[in-house]
Amino acid sequence: MKKYISSKKKGLPSNVVATALSAATTTLLSTVALANQDSVAELETIHLKAEESSYYIKNSSNAKITKPLLDTTRTIDVISKAQIDDRGAASLQDVLRTTPGITLGSGEGGTPMGDRPFIRGYEASTDILIDGMRDYARGSHEMFNLEAVEVTKGPGSVYSGRGSTGGTINLITKKPKQVTESEVSSELQTDGKGQSKYRFTTDNNVLVHDHVAIRLNAMLDRGDVARRDGVEVERWGIAPSITFGLNTPTRLTAAYSYLEFNDTPDMGTPFKNIANPDRKKPIESQAFETNFGRPEIDFRDYKSESFDLNFEHDFNENLKLRAVARDLKTTQDYFFSRPSFDNCNASSTGSCQTEDENLQYTSATRTSYRTSHVNSGQLNLQAKFKTGPIAHDLITGVDYSKERIGTKDMKVSGVGNEINDFYHPTRKYYPDFSIAYGPETKAGEITNTGVYVFDTVSLHPLFDVNLGLRFDDYKSSNFKDTVTEKLWNYQVGAIYKIAPQGRFYANFATSSNPSGDNLGQAGGADGVASGNRLGDNIKAEKTRSIELGSKWEVLNDRLALNAALFETRKTDARSTDAEGIVSVDGENRVRGIELSATGQITPLWDISAGYSYLDSNLLDGGFVKQGTNYIANPNNGNQLKFIAKNSANLWSTYQVMDQLRVGGGATYVGKRFADDNNEYYLPAHIRLDAFAAYQVLPEFGLQLNINNITNERIYDASHLGIFSTVAPGRSFALKGTYRF
Repeated sequence: MKKYISSKKKGLPSNVVATALSAATTTLLSTVALANQDSVAELETIHLKAEESSYYIKNSSNAKITKPLLDTTRTIDVISKAQIDDRGAASLQDVLRTTPGITLGSGEGGTPMGDRPFIRGYEASTDILIDGMRDYARGSHEMFNLEAVEVTKGPGSVYSGRGSTGGTINLITKKPKQVTESEVSSELQTDGKGQSKYRFTTDNNVLVHDHVAIRLNAMLDRGDVARRDGVEVERWGIAPSITFGLNTPTRLTAAYSYLEFNDTPDMGTPFKNIANPDRKKPIESQAFETNFGRPEIDFRDYKSESFDLNFEHDFNENLKLRAVARDLKTTQDYFFSRPSFDNCNASSTGSCQTEDENLQYTSATRTSYRTSHVNSGQLNLQAKFKTGPIAHDLITGVDYSKERIGTKDMKVSGVGNEINDFYHPTRKYYPDFSIAYGPETKAGEITNTGVYVFDTVSLHPLFDVNLGLRFDDYKSSNFKDTVTEKLWNYQVGAIYKIAPQGRFYANFATSSNPSGDNLGQAGGADGVASGNRLGDNIKAEKTRSIELGSKWEVLNDRLALNAALFETRKTDARSTDAEGIVSVDGENRVRGIELSATGQITPLWDISAGYSYLDSNLLDGGFVKQGTNYIANPNNGNQLKFIAKNSANLWSTYQVMDQLRVGGGATYVGKRFADDNNEYYLPAHIRLDAFAAYQVLPEFGLQLNINNITNERIYDASHLGIFSTVAPGRSFALKGTYRF
């Protein structure tokens, strides 16, 4: 049994973590300095704006995509490390919050907490990859060990297997490189009202030998969330890696990563009130900072640990082999207070109806303890060859994964559901609060073996065809019911090279969502639409997409301009038929337009801009029960929940002088419905940010970020309108970075 005290957090104390990280860094650098003093003596000065820090990344890090982004037949957005650093993003949510075409969702106990993005209208929480392999746990992701975030849009089962309906998010980790250099950053963030947060990161790369390099990344992040009372983060992570065989035909990289969160969760504000059905958006008359949870006892502990091996061998320039293996374990343990107006019902009168100064709300207890253990591997063979005058760039391979989910029962004592004042919530002390955990039990298991082949065929110097085919042998079991599927998915794309740096393309792709594809990572709020269901014994959902677009590299290839027109249609969506039986007779679709510009307008002027329009529609939601009968779903024709029709982003920086760079940006997210009925919605918002960086010395620079300048009340997400989560308010962050 665990007993919790309000001022205590689980996990290592920050001073212990900081000492450990500092010692690890110092030890690594000292060891190499003794072993290879010449390398240290020849270090070059690191400038603030190096060539490799461009916002425009020209190649995908997906091993199955061998051509430059200019020559790919789908939309792929790469958010580079340079842009992540300039924007001061610390988490994946920070990055996705300002990416057009992506909106965020929220967990609520059954649906676990963690990153829950929606890409082009479809959930992608279990379509997050790390270096091309699925991270199945519904967890949270940090930026300290990432080189880039790559978002591939449109159905992508041919690349990553099941799911990937709206796209995938691939997190590219840092790898050892052929240089000795280090970077240490220390950042202080404040909201100007007494809440502050400290963040420390270090990135150290040592070239031990011409063919051997070591890299160590570490992070400590602790303090308050801007403009949110009682909401705290306490996070640390470490990621060492070593590569043997740099610049040789045979290379082996071994990597380890450990990440730990000990946070106070924040579920935002109670939202819909059926006693006052005329109000369709969250109440905003209470203070921005108001915490409707119980921060004295609310907690979230998350741990992620992975071991990776990456082997590559180049037989020659035209034949290459790559093998990757990973062991990934995660644990998520939390207790949070779900705010709602469940204390009010349709017949309530008084303050429930008028929402006056005596309005009350409910704090309900939500708990979860879940583990995930994934073993996965990939084997790829790339071959370039010709059949007569036709050139081929072929990738073939196999991947395997086994994903196991575990749970523990949690018995909470000393606290229960409570009623509190909405405008002036009181804080209580819970001296007897404790949680008794039962033994860990197996909750489910998913195994999958996929075989795939891709071929980019150059039929003519001006015309390429991209073909992809994948077969998956899939099995999901909760140890009561089991689903097995044989899944076929494919992609057909064509690209016309209208100019040396201009392309027109068309692409057709499919995806499959079998039952149980997000087993243990989804709740029951979406009913039969949830991929968590196994007992219904129905076939996989099928999705197809067509995309037409154009890509250009202009201004001496520094700036990428992209435009895409697309439709994604799920033709076999889970629904209930007229007899109340679950089937795959439903249908929905998303049509849209995406525009983007990424790179440099001049060598001194960087830009990242994008616009997304998503027209989503529930074409056929099957039947719903009304009394003892089933009637046609009254939500047919409605917009899909959580999806903004319009979203846009502009971020730009300019090198004013050798030492000074300034910039800023704006992010717009349109109105989003929070429920299938299209009754309750989150209002549109505009977020304004500012940036300045000054290179004090060749080795030392300062950076200032002002995020959410106008202190806009931004709602990240809502869980079916029950509550709505609130993004951080205005913050000022000053970071010092020393490079040597």
